[in-house]
Amino acid sequence: MAGERLYKMPFSKIYPLYVQKVDRKNQNVDDLDKVIYWLTGYDEASLQKQIDKNVTLTEFFDQAPEINPSASLITGVICGVRVENIEDPLMQKIRYLDKLVDEVAKGKKMENILRKQK
Repeated sequence: MAGERLYKMPFSKIYPLYVQKVDRKNQNVDDLDKVIYWLTGYDEASLQKQIDKNVTLTEFFDQAPEINPSASLITGVICGVRVENIEDPLMQKIRYLDKLVDEVAKGKKMENILRKQK
């Protein structure tokens, strides 16, 4: 399975890459954390605990307090694939997060990134 290696990757290895991406584009790292909290239901303490425990991406999403019901509003292309068309639920959550990180790095407005209903 194509995603197996990714699924076993520690979130603690991926998070700094997200930070670098956002930082490199001169965006606020706090916004990165906000989108992670929004998508997963983690808060600052529980996110840090997951990083410290070196959980895999699979465990990170399996143990997430609640995937935001508005996550299905995340659409677009990431890694050449439309996120709304990904059939594997775990891969879709990973790509949702990738898409949100991209949007933070691009400086999109937070209300748009968090799919605020009008």
